[in-house]
Amino acid sequence: MSRGSVHIKSFRVQNFRRLKNVRVDLDKKTTIFVGANNSGKTSATHVFQRFLDPKVRFQIYDFAADCWEEFSNFDPVNGNADLELPKIYFDLWFEVDDDNVHRVLDLLPGLDWNGEPVGLRMIYAPKDPSSLVVNYQQACGERKLPQGNSNAAYKPWPMDLMDYLSKRLTSEYEIKYYVLDERQCDADLNPIKGYDPFFLGSSASGAGAKVSALIKVDFLNAQRHLTDAESHGRAEDLSRRLSRYYQRNLQKFETDLEALSAIANSESALNEHFAQAFGSILKSIEHLGYPGGVNAGLVVKASFNVQNMLSTSARVHYALPSINGGKNLDSPQVLPDQYNGLGFKNLIYMAVEILDFHHAWEDVEGQRPPVHLVMIEEPEAHLHAQLQQVFIRRVFELLPEAKPGFHTQMVVTTHSSHILYESSFKPIRYFCRDKGGGALHRSEVKNLSVFYNGEEKATRDFLQQYLKLTHCDLFFADAAILVEGNVERLLLPLIIERRFPQLKACHLTILEVGGAFAHKFQELLDFLEITTLAITDLDSVEPSEDKVSQQKDVERNRACKATLAGAITSNETLKHWFPKLASVDELLDLPESEKVVKGDGEEEGNIRVAYQTRRPAAWGNETAEVAGRTLEESFALENLNWTQDPSRRDIGLYVAKSSQLTLEELHEAIFKRVRNLDKTRFALGLIAEQDAAWKTPQYIFDGLTWLSDRLVPAPTISASDLMGVR
Repeated sequence: MSRGSVHIKSFRVQNFRRLKNVRVDLDKKTTIFVGANNSGKTSATHVFQRFLDPKVRFQIYDFAADCWEEFSNFDPVNGNADLELPKIYFDLWFEVDDDNVHRVLDLLPGLDWNGEPVGLRMIYAPKDPSSLVVNYQQACGERKLPQGNSNAAYKPWPMDLMDYLSKRLTSEYEIKYYVLDERQCDADLNPIKGYDPFFLGSSASGAGAKVSALIKVDFLNAQRHLTDAESHGRAEDLSRRLSRYYQRNLQKFETDLEALSAIANSESALNEHFAQAFGSILKSIEHLGYPGGVNAGLVVKASFNVQNMLSTSARVHYALPSINGGKNLDSPQVLPDQYNGLGFKNLIYMAVEILDFHHAWEDVEGQRPPVHLVMIEEPEAHLHAQLQQVFIRRVFELLPEAKPGFHTQMVVTTHSSHILYESSFKPIRYFCRDKGGGALHRSEVKNLSVFYNGEEKATRDFLQQYLKLTHCDLFFADAAILVEGNVERLLLPLIIERRFPQLKACHLTILEVGGAFAHKFQELLDFLEITTLAITDLDSVEPSEDKVSQQKDVERNRACKATLAGAITSNETLKHWFPKLASVDELLDLPESEKVVKGDGEEEGNIRVAYQTRRPAAWGNETAEVAGRTLEESFALENLNWTQDPSRRDIGLYVAKSSQLTLEELHEAIFKRVRNLDKTRFALGLIAEQDAAWKTPQYIFDGLTWLSDRLVPAPTISASDLMGVR
């Protein structure tokens, strides 16, 4: 990659599918698009196809969903088509150094240009607004209802302008090109009010050639249709793909005299073989009177066509290693390509495709575009984890060094944590569904390089290392659940399956971070605006005698029951993230509505914390409000009769002779038992327990109810839920 070159700085899209108005900054080398399903990643790549590939046409459904209503409600009599009809905007911004100004002369805003980013605006807009209205009215005037049945289900075309453009869009709309002046835009590269960009022309006038001369875009789609066995349809083997690569680069190899000589020698030897093999039958044919004495005789000759030799007469094979592990290149044992795994074959296929893109870009006739953008969709398809890591780590090393003034950039869309966490936060662009204003079909794009540069190094390094080691799917989830430890991680899927089946339709990621580290995710979660439920423990400890030592080292204080007067929490999440309280009494008295983290001016927050609460407990003839300090203690207190059944000793919460104890004594015994409990064994025992009559601890139930309300607009509440079964 050349240091001095032109490269794409960013692009902005408006009114295109989910991308109502988003700006996406591109890394100079490789940018990774991530996000949950249907968050706009694919739209951000398809917009390049729509605007830069003349063979790909727009459809009416490429407009954002709220534009459809504008089309349908347009009044052709009183409406202003030029102002009211929706348009799709696509702004490209380029960084250009002084040595390459000549490559973008047509896009410079003026002679006083001084190194600012160079902008190009493309608008998909009506060719002639007034003509569009006339054509639409004419089509309306020609429609006819079925005779004798005005109430028929069939409605003649066009029912409205939306219906009209579903068939006439490409004849009524076109791409128009403009030069943008960065000095006439705000800090987010939006043109300021009143600024009128310079008009370059339309696609009909050939203005698109200026863009084609500046940037070449190639796409490597996820559906590569490779075959690993005898198959039909659109599948192809690796050998055919390599043959296409060879054909594209044929002229480069035609000067190889040794290769041409080898081909000629092969033809000569094969001709001698054919003469012997077909000699007798050809002589017999002559006795039929044809070709006849005056006509030419028949001769079978070999003719090797270099263009199709690889596709018809050669195949890729895999050389097997020798017994001692080395490669025997002289006479190796080989297998045809269909005998190797699809994953490795796919890796080779993508490498060949990317190299082919690069060579095709180098061989562009006429003026070669200075920018080459390669978009790779879901490279993880058919690749196992190790190959995914190899691909993203080595993909750029495939390409030869670019010549001065030319630059290659890559965009990778992925759902693979193995690909994502091979890089730092810098190249990540996170696509998330816009939660504001009920915008169900809009997306936002978060630039993780901003988070990277703005976050403390220690926290940033911790997050990157944690996410990489756990291979968690935080960036692909609908919501995240941060849990205290292994018990919560094991039990939550069971609780969700039994009590919140509606959440099974959502993609949830459960992160085991502990109360001491959950607060380190605060800035990242706030930045991503991802819906998050943090389930943690009260972790009550005895207060220190003096406040100074209490503030310095709370974790060394002795654990105590949450009901102890004056108890404080040692949980870092509750003290330093939210709700930033140390007193256990204050935490227990906090209303549920105040357990949601809300930003400035937000009515509803995206993050909620859940910890143990006071709950009524009954034992024998006694009842009292109690609170556990941990999940296990809380579970026991809310399921006293169930856990104290001798048949459930294996759960680990059974107290010997519990029937002889008072409620207070039993609480004390459970508190001590939990301190020495094998917590993983407890969780596994609960999972293995066939009796599902136990109740979910209320604080977890409340937290999951909040999460369900956020993710599922109309959750189904069962009768058992209404009766208090958790």
